[in-house]
Amino acid sequence: MTTALPPLITALLAPARYAHPVDRVELVETHGAWVLLAGEFAYKIKKPVRFDFMDFGTLALRRRACEAEIRVNRRFQSPDQPATHLYLGVLPIVGTPDQPRWGDLGDADDGRAIEFAVQMRRFDEAARLDHLCQRGALTPGHITTLARRMAAFQAGAAAADADSRWGHAAAAMRWPRDNFSTLRTALPDPTDATLLQALSAWTEQRFSAIEPLLSRRRQKGRVREGHGDLHLANTVLINDAVLPFDAIEFNDELRWIDVANDMAFAWMDLLNHGQPGLANQLLSDWLDASGDVSAPTVWTFFACYRAGVRAKVTAIRLGQQGGAGASTEADASLAEARRYLTLMRDMAHPPAPQLVITHGLSGSGKTWASSRWLQAEPSGRVIRLRSDVERKRLHGLSALASSGSGLNAGLYSAQAHGDTYASLLSRTRMLLGEGWTVLVDAAFLRHAERQTFAALAQAGGYPFHILAPEASVAELRERIAARQASGGDASEATLAVLEQQLGWVEPLNEAERAQRWPTPN
Repeated sequence: MTTALPPLITALLAPARYAHPVDRVELVETHGAWVLLAGEFAYKIKKPVRFDFMDFGTLALRRRACEAEIRVNRRFQSPDQPATHLYLGVLPIVGTPDQPRWGDLGDADDGRAIEFAVQMRRFDEAARLDHLCQRGALTPGHITTLARRMAAFQAGAAAADADSRWGHAAAAMRWPRDNFSTLRTALPDPTDATLLQALSAWTEQRFSAIEPLLSRRRQKGRVREGHGDLHLANTVLINDAVLPFDAIEFNDELRWIDVANDMAFAWMDLLNHGQPGLANQLLSDWLDASGDVSAPTVWTFFACYRAGVRAKVTAIRLGQQGGAGASTEADASLAEARRYLTLMRDMAHPPAPQLVITHGLSGSGKTWASSRWLQAEPSGRVIRLRSDVERKRLHGLSALASSGSGLNAGLYSAQAHGDTYASLLSRTRMLLGEGWTVLVDAAFLRHAERQTFAALAQAGGYPFHILAPEASVAELRERIAARQASGGDASEATLAVLEQQLGWVEPLNEAERAQRWPTPN
């Protein structure tokens, strides 16, 4: 930022202003706050700004926002993990702007307060997921942790009821339109204007197509009090747990949203960081954990909206920096805004989809191979469907729950097997039609099962491949025993299941072997 600091912030840059040990105070500035990093704590002070989406124009509004920030972010912390307890409380600042003093936690009603600050426990900035990503240290395991944590959080979050004002379908277009309005003013270059017009038209058309579904999703409880700003810089790795922080506190409408809206932000940000494989992992793992079958239909709309949000925030920063050409920082902001618009265009017009299925006995490494394939796929537009997860979803069980079913019984009866493959086929057809590449992780031991999916691909003109890892029978038995002992996978295959499969597996024929995708090493 190029604007001069107010006297209060300048004064609080002095280490002597703090009662705890502070060697130096670092300032991080956003369009809505000053964040003072001092010793083991951080202090977030709202700027007295007014935007159409954020109003901190009075001291009372800033205090209210500080209190809301504590509440909404404490929802993500783990009660049994003190290291995740980042949000400590609201501190009043008393005295004068030139000679400020810190009040005490719990005294936010102090009538002498000239300002308020959120006090946070600092964490290792290098552990933020955007920083992990930048240095190549963000792993599929981290992404799986985030996906499952958010699915569990969303399942327990408050849902918008019928009388609530939040999350109605019409509201889903208010903010994209606002984004475009701001961006048209901030980016007047004719090339930018042409792209913005095309993106705006696509957004309107896509909204018209999904508006009825958005309403149905709200009726089914998919609009909840979420995070609202779930990009990588607002997630941090603490004790091997991925913790979201800095949820939106300043606008309830931006926090009470469709759960897919929240997750699409993180997915978009992974694409922005050049990590399509991790984007594939996030979406597939979250769908597995949440069971949200209709989310892919609205996903791209929300992801494009989120790219527009980031472009808008960058455009606001560009204006605060004096506009294009005013400085090196301003030119960087302009380039960043344009990058988000390019990403938005690419997400709105993805490459043609394809269909990939797996084939192999239990323990052959199908899920391992499909995970590797997800990571290597360059579009970020892959959804993996796992038969082990789908079977449980159809019977109302979570992915990692135990069904207690015996051999050829319960979830593993012939009827359940047929129902599972029929559901996989139906979902695959729908996803392909919506432009998603689909990777179906199932045994596909019988030729007829494989042929049904191959025919679907042929009818739609989609490229079709088979991912078929192999292992010796001894290795299969060893892997199944180890998987049963760990209990960390959706598969419930036992050694008895393997012995049965060995008796009736139908190997790939010559034509199918020609469709086989090379298994990664």
